[in-house]
Amino acid sequence: MSQWTSPLPESYLAAVLEKVREWQPFDGDAVLDDAAAALDDVSPAAGAAKDIAERLRGHLAQMVTIAVAAEEDRRDAATAPLIEQARTLSAENAPSNHRRAVGHLRRMGWITGELLDRLVTARCLREVA
Repeated sequence: MSQWTSPLPESYLAAVLEKVREWQPFDGDAVLDDAAAALDDVSPAAGAAKDIAERLRGHLAQMVTIAVAAEEDRRDAATAPLIEQARTLSAENAPSNHRRAVGHLRRMGWITGELLDRLVTARCLREVA
């Protein structure tokens, strides 16, 4: 009996293993919490705003990946622009001016909530509380 050998190069397998280790399951409650914090009537402090923005970038990246994998961008005309807005906002650096940074954060929060709603409606994600 011969010993099994991988059909893939070791470097590829190492990269896949690293991606698996970095993977975070989708947490709809955390998405709602961060979107609510971004859209709250009281603006977050500068440090908190940066933290919320980073988490929203992660949430948006996960939801965009889910939407594209489910081909929602092709099936639902309302989802495609949300995906593009999510990608654009996630790629932008937050402005250095706190007031503008909060505006950017609020746009990210709004897109996050809208994309979450579309994916729940399309049954790509389970409804969250």
